[in-house]
Amino acid sequence: MCGICCTVSLCAHVDKPLYNDNKNLSRRGPNSSQQLLRSDSTHNYHCFFSGHVLHLRGDLTPQPLQDENGNVFLWNGEVFGGIEVSSIANDTYTMFQHLTSCDNEHDLLSIFSKVQGPWAFIFYQKKNHSLWFGRDFFGRRSLLWKFSDNLEEILSLTSVAESLTDIVHWQEVPASGIFRCDLHTCALIKSISLTWYPWMSASGSQLTGETRLDEEQKWILNTLPKCVTQLNIGDDRLLVPVSPLNEKVPETLSEKSCKTSSKKVGLEELKLLISEEHRKNIQSFVNVLSEAVQKRVLNLPRLHASLSPALERKANVAILFSGGIDSMILAALADRHVPPEEPIDLLNVAFMMRAPNQQKASLKKSSRKKNPNSAFTESHANSDTLPTDPFNVPDRITGRSGLEELKALNPTRIWNFVEINVNLEELKQMRQQYISQLVYPLNTVLDDSIGCAVWFASRGKGMLQSDGEMKPYTSTSKVVLTGIGADEQLGGYSRHRVRFNTLGYKGLLEELSMELGRISSRNLGRDDRVIGDHGKEARFPFLDENVVSFLNSLPISDKVDLTLPRGLGEKLLLRMTAVSLGLGNSSVLPKRAMQFGSRIAKMENCNEKASDKCNRLQLDIND
Repeated sequence: MCGICCTVSLCAHVDKPLYNDNKNLSRRGPNSSQQLLRSDSTHNYHCFFSGHVLHLRGDLTPQPLQDENGNVFLWNGEVFGGIEVSSIANDTYTMFQHLTSCDNEHDLLSIFSKVQGPWAFIFYQKKNHSLWFGRDFFGRRSLLWKFSDNLEEILSLTSVAESLTDIVHWQEVPASGIFRCDLHTCALIKSISLTWYPWMSASGSQLTGETRLDEEQKWILNTLPKCVTQLNIGDDRLLVPVSPLNEKVPETLSEKSCKTSSKKVGLEELKLLISEEHRKNIQSFVNVLSEAVQKRVLNLPRLHASLSPALERKANVAILFSGGIDSMILAALADRHVPPEEPIDLLNVAFMMRAPNQQKASLKKSSRKKNPNSAFTESHANSDTLPTDPFNVPDRITGRSGLEELKALNPTRIWNFVEINVNLEELKQMRQQYISQLVYPLNTVLDDSIGCAVWFASRGKGMLQSDGEMKPYTSTSKVVLTGIGADEQLGGYSRHRVRFNTLGYKGLLEELSMELGRISSRNLGRDDRVIGDHGKEARFPFLDENVVSFLNSLPISDKVDLTLPRGLGEKLLLRMTAVSLGLGNSSVLPKRAMQFGSRIAKMENCNEKASDKCNRLQLDIND
């Protein structure tokens, strides 16, 4: 994982440095930092490159990379398949070798069509004065762009914005393809001309999001300032790296009632649903998801066991852990592949609940009636006051229960359950100092809640029980696994049930199809910026290309059954998989969003809507 940056100037001479000290970038890449200037006096353009490297693979390879032909490469990604990278090699160097051997744009696009894994890149191709850049199909790595009428800094690209003073000018580069900037043409017309190479399926249908190709082109151009005078569509295309969604609905399902059953929810009920046909899909799913986890937890810099006594061994892998089904399955599969003598950090975040006199008893009683299956409700159903421990939030309760399941699954593993407690004062301080900059350009109440929760969780600074007492602990892991992508593919959100109840399976399929199309702009760039701020890399096993292709190939009935109640019907395949892995009651926990499970959504303003613009973020930006 890296922090990458490039600034383009169209002035004949550069009178001032194009690089400002970007602490947000350097925190992403603490192991190496370099800058490089490329100038072409004949064509009157200058490109300034900056790279900050988090070392995770092969030999430490400082960026930007350059060769004797004047090519320059910045890479923020991981190659997990499609292009061969040996276990001891560095993928940045491998990718650079492939790109510099390209004779034309078709060859370059073919390379990015093959790569499996998250990526964002910037590549300066000297021979044709081209600046290539873009993000992977799901947008798992952040890349922002900024355009200006000022020829000294007419185009800027970066993993994360520099400061609050100019942050409002940055926008996310759409994860709808790769872009090429013809620097020679730009220097002649004194404005930016871009060529866009969109994602296309193997059958030729366009898959760049919710709109058609020409509408997408207009949308991108309308979001850009006037200094971008052209946005052409390239003659070539990128090949979508996943199989198309199976949108067929069997006749028996289309005739099936969309009314949710009142059937009892429990582990035994879930086990009774598993048929022989289900077992085939479960085993295939376990195999493909386990391989995705394996790729993401191995080949990390590790001390040899003989050099690290058991008491001093540090965790190299951490999981954003609520005890819910997504994080439990990731933990169970990571346990298969992380060396047995190595701890695994389970990062569990809780925001301080307000005192009882700040919250009306009637609201709490109403909440209990609406959520009869929640672990929080079960633990406090007989009390009108909040628990003595103000951090005993729902995710803390289910997290502890999940820890016991994991201990039973593998009692020899060291499971570090890190209790990360956040009070209101620290939340406000860290939001103003760091988080508001990282979340932007997203700015809703939901972005604030999730951005803050993920930032504190991935920082990994909390308390750990050791020798019978709680002691301060900070996770040393550079890799953080997150379960995002499971709900989007397996019908985990409440809006999926609403859509199903209204329009049946056809409506549900349309909603699921839309989810992956917008996940880059709604979630992944933000999460990459937030987690990367700690010099750690977010990894998303549920969004592995092979996992997505497998899930896309299945008929809807094999993945979800929303005629079943909460705790069973949503993410049905995942729940059955959890049972096959030996997990217990966590298999039937209802979906609970992170902002509610961690209680951050109740900490400041309970009357906000998730889609509202967040005043706290806006105020921080304007300060």
